[in-house]
Amino acid sequence: MRVRTIFLGVAFWGLTVCANAQWLNYRAAGTPRTRDGKANLTALVPRASNGKPDLSGIWQAEGAPFKELVKYVPGDGVNGVGESDPSLYFFNVLGDFKPEEAPLRPAVAAALRQQAQAAPQNGPSSLCLPTTPVPIADVAPSPFKIVHTAGLLLFLYESDTVFRQIYLDGRKHPDDPQPSWLGYSVGRWEGDSLVVDAIGISDKTPLDIVGHTHSDAMHVTERFHRRDFGHLHVQITIDDPKTYTRPFTYKFTDRLLPDTDLIESFCTENEKDTKHMALK
Repeated sequence: MRVRTIFLGVAFWGLTVCANAQWLNYRAAGTPRTRDGKANLTALVPRASNGKPDLSGIWQAEGAPFKELVKYVPGDGVNGVGESDPSLYFFNVLGDFKPEEAPLRPAVAAALRQQAQAAPQNGPSSLCLPTTPVPIADVAPSPFKIVHTAGLLLFLYESDTVFRQIYLDGRKHPDDPQPSWLGYSVGRWEGDSLVVDAIGISDKTPLDIVGHTHSDAMHVTERFHRRDFGHLHVQITIDDPKTYTRPFTYKFTDRLLPDTDLIESFCTENEKDTKHMALK
């Protein structure tokens, strides 16, 4: 039996998972293997009955080199943040831009600077709100499972034990979506890439640890391309004319976690932080 522990003591986001489970070391059937019995992550892409790539599996975004994260991460330790090296975009969706070139509207940039001081008290995890909204859920340093069916893709997130539905049955977005943490997602295939359009994401949700915000007009486009058995290329484009001067895109890779499973996790279980927080 294996124990998975993830701890992030950063800004307004805190994620702690420490639990035991029975299927964390289960040899999954159908997994291609090397001669030594390990999962062959460079094997051919598995395909569904319609010939399209099957995206099923447990995935986690690959971490960035620590030198790219050090300015965001306080504290000591091997990598400064815990067991899993997070993606750069978990900390900063505008990490590819120089500060003076970031496509933030001036008023938004000023508000971001002001809210930085309040972030530890007002962030999602401090209030036990969901910490895996779209699109930050794609780069969070915790595993998620994709269950791929013909008309529906299910994303099951270990953090918060929440789920997301991506419809592949040809339906359109609702005309007047009620804002929600994970929004409303529909997908379509372009060759071997699955393109997902998401709208209706609550403007209460942050885009990253730094605290970049968005409006209720945000449109997120995700492109998923399974390169081989163990690697899933992801491209995210954020289009929010109320907050950003132009759309911007960032790319990363999810790595398959073979022969394991998710662990149930709830923020409110054994929660001890609220009583220590100052109320205003």
